[in-house]
Amino acid sequence: MEKSRLIQLLRSFSRQEQRDFRRFLQSPFFSRRAETALLYDLLEKYLKNGKPVPEKEAAFALVFPGEPFDDHRMRMLMSQLYQFASQFLAVQDFLTDEEQVLLRLGQVFRRRKLAAHFAQTSADLGTKLATLPYRNPNFFQLKYLASLEKYRTAFDMREVNSAQLQALSRELDTAFLAQKLWQSCLLLSHEAVSNINYDFGLLDEALAFAERSGALETPAIAIFYHCYRALTNPGETAFFQNFKALLLQHGGLFPDSEMRDLYILAINFCIRRYNAGSQEYLRDQFDFYKDGLRRGYFLTDGELSRYTYQNAVTSGLVMREFDWVERFIHDYRDKLADAYQESVFSFNLARLGYEKKQFDQALSLLQLAEYKDLLLNLAAKTLQLKIYFELDEFDLIEAHLSAFKTFLRRKKELGYHRENYLNTIQFTRKLLETNPFDKDARAVLRAEIAAAKNVGEKEWLLGQV
Repeated sequence: MEKSRLIQLLRSFSRQEQRDFRRFLQSPFFSRRAETALLYDLLEKYLKNGKPVPEKEAAFALVFPGEPFDDHRMRMLMSQLYQFASQFLAVQDFLTDEEQVLLRLGQVFRRRKLAAHFAQTSADLGTKLATLPYRNPNFFQLKYLASLEKYRTAFDMREVNSAQLQALSRELDTAFLAQKLWQSCLLLSHEAVSNINYDFGLLDEALAFAERSGALETPAIAIFYHCYRALTNPGETAFFQNFKALLLQHGGLFPDSEMRDLYILAINFCIRRYNAGSQEYLRDQFDFYKDGLRRGYFLTDGELSRYTYQNAVTSGLVMREFDWVERFIHDYRDKLADAYQESVFSFNLARLGYEKKQFDQALSLLQLAEYKDLLLNLAAKTLQLKIYFELDEFDLIEAHLSAFKTFLRRKKELGYHRENYLNTIQFTRKLLETNPFDKDARAVLRAEIAAAKNVGEKEWLLGQV
């Protein structure tokens, strides 16, 4: 029973939701079977304290005392409780969306031919929409649907006029363009990291219409338009700079979750350009990290992903913004998940120490934490390797390279990462064995490293050559 969909769903409830769901079940409008409430009351005791729930046989005996166990009957009861729990979440979520409630209520009044009721609800919805802070694709879709209900009411009353129809058409165009361009940016972003080629449908027509119709005066459409153009024309810097300027200027028109997606689109664009050999977007990438962190876009329920934390540090280190990096590492330490907080904090502080040539401090920090994350463990070992090399600690580095290689051989699950690190070890050994005064030998090694694929520290190795 513990592994059932029902228990998994109920364990996701907060304490307040548990209390509200009990009241939901007690309403005869939703549930007319007392057994469902009895089963939930039984389960709730275990859910509150986090203990495993009873097996089906034991739960059945408590809900149906004195009756022989019936597996089918118990499974049906669990299924019914699951359906009620799902309905509760749907109703609760719907009622928190005031605009959708007013829209649906207006539809009900229109179908019942309650003109005065519809007019008041429509006016309330119009006022609500006007006061919303966002002008994102969902807003334009909702605005169109509200206007569509007004048109249907006017049609029923034979009061349709040409101006109303034209306005309805324009609102549909705006909603479609915003949604289509937004979705196209997401498809492009996914194409960049997968082997999938998507069919973009009416996108070419949508782009041409946006350019000739004046739709680019709408910030949301303009932002997604320039984002798409930047992703498909990376060599044309004007598209990305327009995208960046619009995003920084009109960020308040989108909820934080959508701003996070847009900032990640921009950052990933900068990273891909850097990986392609262009450094012109490094400052832009750093700006997006700084601004996104300042505005809280990268936080989810108050928590910062350890990957975002490390990527922000990387961006700051590349820009040699050491003071900012140090403040960030300390200021956002408590925003990391508890399980990774100490290791990620110590490792990134060690990275900063390495870049500032404070090698002893960096080594001490690397030895402080236990690295539960395998990739973080590998990154820490690599940083340790680089420090030993730059300190000319040849005995230590020999021992470290041997231990590192043995560690990698045991980790069969690493996939392509394993090859990257093994190649780094191989080229480090060659670097150690090459006569530093033999220019020809070093030139050959440099060419070999430059031509090699799947080398984790290629830039560092080339720098050492």
